[in-house]
Amino acid sequence: MTDADYMKKALEQAQIAFERDEVPVGAVVVCRDRIIARAHNLTETLTDVTAHAEMQAVTAAAGALGGKYLDVCTLYVTVEPCVMCAGALGWAQLGRLVYGAPDPKRGYSRLAPGALHPRTEVVAGVLEEECGALMRRFFKQKR
Repeated sequence: MTDADYMKKALEQAQIAFERDEVPVGAVVVCRDRIIARAHNLTETLTDVTAHAEMQAVTAAAGALGGKYLDVCTLYVTVEPCVMCAGALGWAQLGRLVYGAPDPKRGYSRLAPGALHPRTEVVAGVLEEECGALMRRFFKQKR
């Protein structure tokens, strides 16, 4: 599967979040061409500001692997991670990060560009339009 194929799986998770009135961010973790974790935002459901899709996915992936390091994994996430999530990805030594839409207000690349592990490869803009459109639709409904 390609990066776009895996991002479509993350978008499926974002759609679940949207339908549950959560900010529509979805994530999947891939290890050796296999999805080992799927997640979406749960901050409203759990009343927990740390329950971002990336955090949920990292926790599930670490459980699936039986270890805290994700250096052989790729995280696909529909929106650029925030500083909190980028920090967690750094501690997990994530091998590769692929995200869809940028987050110019809260994204790590503007606020904390050194948060990721130095060896983490970053690919931005995969299905950017689709990922951004879902976010815009969500926040338009909220206004």
